[in-house]
Amino acid sequence: MPVPPSSSLPTHDAPIGVYDSGVGGLSVLRALRARLPAERFVYVADSGHAPYGDRPRPYLLGRAGAVAGFFVAQRAKALVLACNTISVVAAETLRAQHALPIVAMEPAIKPAVAATRSGIVLVLATTATVHSPAVERLCRIWGREVEILLQPCPGLVELIEQGRFADPATRALLERYLRPALDAGADMVVLGCTHYAFVQDEIRRLAGPAVQVIEPSDAVARQLVHRLGPALAPAGAAGASTCYYSSGDTEALRRFLELMGRPGAVVHTLPQDS
Repeated sequence: MPVPPSSSLPTHDAPIGVYDSGVGGLSVLRALRARLPAERFVYVADSGHAPYGDRPRPYLLGRAGAVAGFFVAQRAKALVLACNTISVVAAETLRAQHALPIVAMEPAIKPAVAATRSGIVLVLATTATVHSPAVERLCRIWGREVEILLQPCPGLVELIEQGRFADPATRALLERYLRPALDAGADMVVLGCTHYAFVQDEIRRLAGPAVQVIEPSDAVARQLVHRLGPALAPAGAAGASTCYYSSGDTEALRRFLELMGRPGAVVHTLPQDS
């Protein structure tokens, strides 16, 4: 299928779009800013339509298409799908529709399989990610000689969206999702949802020092650098900034940004047709 001409080609001063269902993608945005301090970013939290984890595929494709259209209208030079659920459901569809580089995420099963000593890998993810064809493919390719335990985590994203990182309810949920695999001997925990990066300290505490936790934000940032190449803003270029949008409660996103050490951030309402 030919790519529509509406998608603009990368330019130095164009922004980079970062898209998640809510606040989880801010963990990826943090890694992007660390590697690309001269770039402009536009972040969209589709909180008005979240959580994504239990949504049907047609609904998710519709939301991904609408948000991608918003970034095209912003003349973004790249789009980072900072959401595992949208990545495994919609990345290929979006790439067929738009010319701009699209960097997606998938659970880091390959490196976990390469590093495991016990032969048991735990993947924490949303229900939609766990049951996606993309994850089934990863398990089929890399799981031939190890046991990969796929653990859906309903309810966890909602607690993280509320900033309840060390809350007793969050710890109880993490214990429920981690304990069976840890007792079975898992020595690798793959974070298959960007939200989970905000509770990785709790996950490490519960898992213990012998268990490695894999969080992919920096790998995504490296991939974006590779994809953009000459279209990256020159080091020291003026104009670096981040603009935030939410389709839900803008004040909730602003408060979360304060928790991340970014007080005073202005959050705009995502246009209703996005």
